[in-house]
Amino acid sequence: MSEFLLKGVRPLGADPADLRLTDGVIAAIGAPGSLTAGDAEVVDADGLIALPGLVDTHTHLREPGREDAETVETGTRAAARGGYTAVHAMANSLPVADTAGVVEQVFRLGQESGWVEVRPVGAVTVGLEGKQLAELGAMADSSAAVRMFSDDGICVSDPALMRRALEYVKAFDGVIAQHAQEPRLTEGAQMNEGSVSAELGLPGWPSVAEEAIIARDILLTKHVNSRLHVCHVSTAGSVDLIRRAKEDGVDVTAEVTPHHLLLTEELVRGYDPVYKVNPPLRTESDVVALRQAVADGVIDVIGTDHAPHPSESKECEWAAAAMGMTGLETALSVVQKTLVDTGLIGWADVARIMSATPATIGRVADQGRPLQVGEPANVTLVDPDARTVVDPSTHATKGRNSPFRGLELPGSVRHVFFRGRRTVANGELVHA
Repeated sequence: MSEFLLKGVRPLGADPADLRLTDGVIAAIGAPGSLTAGDAEVVDADGLIALPGLVDTHTHLREPGREDAETVETGTRAAARGGYTAVHAMANSLPVADTAGVVEQVFRLGQESGWVEVRPVGAVTVGLEGKQLAELGAMADSSAAVRMFSDDGICVSDPALMRRALEYVKAFDGVIAQHAQEPRLTEGAQMNEGSVSAELGLPGWPSVAEEAIIARDILLTKHVNSRLHVCHVSTAGSVDLIRRAKEDGVDVTAEVTPHHLLLTEELVRGYDPVYKVNPPLRTESDVVALRQAVADGVIDVIGTDHAPHPSESKECEWAAAAMGMTGLETALSVVQKTLVDTGLIGWADVARIMSATPATIGRVADQGRPLQVGEPANVTLVDPDARTVVDPSTHATKGRNSPFRGLELPGSVRHVFFRGRRTVANGELVHA
């Protein structure tokens, strides 16, 4: 059915209204009871908050090559369950997404699955090896129309190469998304460097390793007048650098992950590899600074860094475990818990940091649009009063490595409409 009447929704948490979705667009908005159903399917949405479909700047879909961990199909099903209508798929697949052919393959797989819009992220360097620029222009000109480029998982540590990349993407309004990690300062690192790492005897990942790259890249971005996006910011020092850069007029944006908004290094004391991630979980003071930075607008978006792994890569000793956590299906709930329910931001801010701004950064034209008549019908309905205990075995992703397992989180995605077609109904996936 291509027509829906959403009765009693609260757009961005405001007063109740009725929304009619027809042929892929928002056709009408009226006071409760003012719109007649006609041939539309009626969705009782009394009390549910309506948001523009969520957009993720940072998703690992693993396909091609690592289908044991995730596929475009399973990853986008997870995204839909989490309230997303678009995701940016990172380039560290096998083969690496460093050519037009590979990004077009990922783009096509996304179209075929049909759960969300998949926007491939192109690699900055060939093979993620940090030696030679990848085919940035060819990927930009491909059917995938790539606008975001990243070697995420590996830092573009060569300053000359990073400068050339920043200069190159200016020709097509692209952005370089940097994984800020000075490699010489993090060799063998297992967790945040500090008193806890010293007690546990684990090699530390110092905050300065992130901050040094961010400071360098801010200077390079200003020098060449380009666009920089900083992935998964994790320290208070990084926040200070980004704040000063914005005040100085540098075109820099930044993301924070849900897990860095809620979890701290103290969880590593149990040596459970589910808490092993890059960048690592930091201190409570870092968490406080990150939350405030989102509220202040210094950090622009929430990026899930959804990183599924097969069980054997996580259910092993700490030193041998892979780094990464799943996040698509819990991100909105963590944002509600850490930012909305604490009073730091409202639901209109959630729409900005999880939909509108991510779409702008990735140059995704028909996503993140306001809930207004004539706009694309990418709509997510959330029950803010629901409470759910996280059980990774019920998730749509192949990955079971959720750091939130067993936690009770607020909020539940009830319905999702992607280009006017319902993909989630009453919390369950549907493929009309």
